[in-house]
Amino acid sequence: MQNEIDINKKMEIIEAVLFAAGHPVSYDKLADILEITPSAAKELVAMYEEKYNNTDLPRGVQLIRFDKACQLCTKSEYESYVKLALGIKQGRGNLSNSSLEVLAIIAYHQPVTRAYIEQVRGLDSSYSIAVLSEKNLIEKKGRLDVPGRPSLYGTTLDFLRCFGLTSLDQLPSVEMLTFDVADEDNSEKPEGDILPLEDDNNNEND
Repeated sequence: MQNEIDINKKMEIIEAVLFAAGHPVSYDKLADILEITPSAAKELVAMYEEKYNNTDLPRGVQLIRFDKACQLCTKSEYESYVKLALGIKQGRGNLSNSSLEVLAIIAYHQPVTRAYIEQVRGLDSSYSIAVLSEKNLIEKKGRLDVPGRPSLYGTTLDFLRCFGLTSLDQLPSVEMLTFDVADEDNSEKPEGDILPLEDDNNNEND
């Protein structure tokens, strides 16, 4: 690869990589490919996003930027057409109210343990956590350094993408939600250091 690639060529490479990947690609990865710094890659993607999403050329896809990655996605207004083309039933993928409650608690208070979620809701939340994990809306972020070393959960890039967000800072205020995600006076997170993820085979129940 030549050391010097003009800016338009770099943008074309970014588009090709994102299109082929089909999932969020980190700025670090793009930097390696383009032989530039991660900050330069992030700046280049920001420049390309403005051109790509604001062109007069009709597009059914858009470039979305996250804090540490970016992705090409279909526009939400064409969801029904994409589902029809791929044979996806319209109702597939919807979340129950209980799963939405758990997701909101995690999104606004992450990283949190299952015990904290259940303390807030007053209900067993293991099934909802499993559903959200299966849909890749949440993931384990580590373990709390307290007896039992429970897993800590946080949201994923797929969560941001599905809800049309580029960062957690864009989450609406808690007051705008239709359900109570937490009572700060009565629900306290357990204290302890966050441990990195390890092999779960030797760990206790989450």
